[in-house]
Amino acid sequence: MTAEAQAETVPCAAWPEALLIATLFAMDPHGLGGISIKGRGSPFFEAWLDQLKELLPEGAPLRRCPVQTGDDRLLGGLDLATSLAMGQPVVQRGLLSEVDGGVLVLPMAERLSSATAARIAAALDEGQFQLERDGLTSLLPARFGLILLDESIGPEESPPFALLERCSFRLDGNGLGLGDLAGDGASLEDIKRAKNALPEIGLESETLLEAICEAAQAFGLHSARPALLCLRVARMVAALDGRKVANLGDVTLAAQLVLAPQALQLPPPPEEPQPEDSDQQADTQDEAEQTEAEADPTPPPDTPPDSQAEAEPNSPPNPCEILVDAVKSALPAELIAALGSQAKPNRQGRASGSGGGTMQKSPLRGRPIRSRSGTLKPGERLNIIETLRAAAPWQKLRRRPQADAALETSRKRIEVRKSDFRIRCFAQPKEATTILVVDASGSSAFQRLAEAKGAVELLLAQAYVDRSRVALVAFRNETAEILLPPTRSLARARRQLSDLTGGGGTPLAAGIDTALLLALAEKAKGRTPRLLFLTDGRGNIGREGKAGRAVAMADALLAARAVGLAEIAAVHIDTSPFPRPGARELAEAMRAIYAPLPYLNAQAISTI
Repeated sequence: MTAEAQAETVPCAAWPEALLIATLFAMDPHGLGGISIKGRGSPFFEAWLDQLKELLPEGAPLRRCPVQTGDDRLLGGLDLATSLAMGQPVVQRGLLSEVDGGVLVLPMAERLSSATAARIAAALDEGQFQLERDGLTSLLPARFGLILLDESIGPEESPPFALLERCSFRLDGNGLGLGDLAGDGASLEDIKRAKNALPEIGLESETLLEAICEAAQAFGLHSARPALLCLRVARMVAALDGRKVANLGDVTLAAQLVLAPQALQLPPPPEEPQPEDSDQQADTQDEAEQTEAEADPTPPPDTPPDSQAEAEPNSPPNPCEILVDAVKSALPAELIAALGSQAKPNRQGRASGSGGGTMQKSPLRGRPIRSRSGTLKPGERLNIIETLRAAAPWQKLRRRPQADAALETSRKRIEVRKSDFRIRCFAQPKEATTILVVDASGSSAFQRLAEAKGAVELLLAQAYVDRSRVALVAFRNETAEILLPPTRSLARARRQLSDLTGGGGTPLAAGIDTALLLALAEKAKGRTPRLLFLTDGRGNIGREGKAGRAVAMADALLAARAVGLAEIAAVHIDTSPFPRPGARELAEAMRAIYAPLPYLNAQAISTI
């Protein structure tokens, strides 16, 4: 192959990560187990799935398995209509058998039941499954690969571990776009050629296998499955590049793709050798110098001090250390911090101030949280330190011997490729809106309204610091109204509160409905709403404006359950002289914090 042809050849390491994963998975879906993709349905996922379809062999099935799929559709069973027509039992194949030789897509994998996950995992391990249902016994083939679409929001949700541990790759689709799939990948002919050559691909050295196992152990992966998958991916990379053996570069790339997303701990720091006693070390050095002088009494010729070191051959690099460094360079900064403290990363943290809302991702400003791999797009920031850290483990492999001495200077520079780019990710708190819902009915409304006015002024003073907003909803007579829209203006709040009066019936359901609509409107604007109810929970006016305590309380409980289903943070302050079971039931329906405070003051309300 000529030098020009070598320059045009693009190795797998230079491909975008999402494209490389799709290509490797298309070579052997069943051998690689599966792929877990984090994130909800997006144009990137659909485009990535279309790319995978083009790379799969012609006729390879690709089926979606809804999360509510039962055993009849998943495993198969008796085809009743055909059996009655033919007069003998006929087996109806299920999804696991229909997808043989292809890919099974599982949307909302975090909601998959453990029983369904166990059946899929068993079929994935064996490549077949024994169907014993409806009086039928049949052995059906099931060699397929999995795609788990993880749409979970919090860290407490995740796909079943039985399926996750069988996935070779884990791809974070959040923040990825169509540009992350751009590039010249492999064609169907290239994939077919690499697949045919895969059984003959070996390792350059047996030490690479030991390095894979040691690296997996260093990151807390004590099962043999991650190491075996890493070895398989390394051989696939070598086959795609047209080589007969997998070298250290192939193993390093495979470790970044397979081991890094599954890391459970950081590798322990290297043990420092114990220093010897200073006197003993000095005596040993004197004896060595004396022995050397007696052996060679003639002074050495004038030679550079480093000539002897340069003449000696360089010691070969330790593959395990290279793999560990490569995997660490692929770990996000927040995951490294979480693994170092043995805590789960909180991707949806809250701001430090009491008025700050939930954290949201921002491409340009906010608190730096992590770096992700990807292409540098307009408006994004490159993390230079993480980019150089990702490129560092590859320098010995990228620097090839060059005959031209004029290129010696350029050869000593750090070679950074597109796959090394690390893009900064930021998080900034959303604006928070505290909505006070005040019961302005009854003879004691004057005392409650005075406390609410003081609480609003204290919250507005804090809003200047936390950049949050405060709103006021009052309900009395037969309706509820928004007396103070969300604002940070203290003067405007005082003017509105000065005209607030009380008296009349208690339309509790109307007050909760109005507060919920306002909270949903604030949430749609990208803010974090919080509800603060000041009421004794004794409604006597229903939603239709009719008097009656039983109907009013039933409507109030329905409205409270709507608040709980909307998952909006709420606090219910019971303003009755003594705590009531009905008020606690109302708070439980809203999934709110219940605070019975018979003796209220503005400072206590503001603190809660």
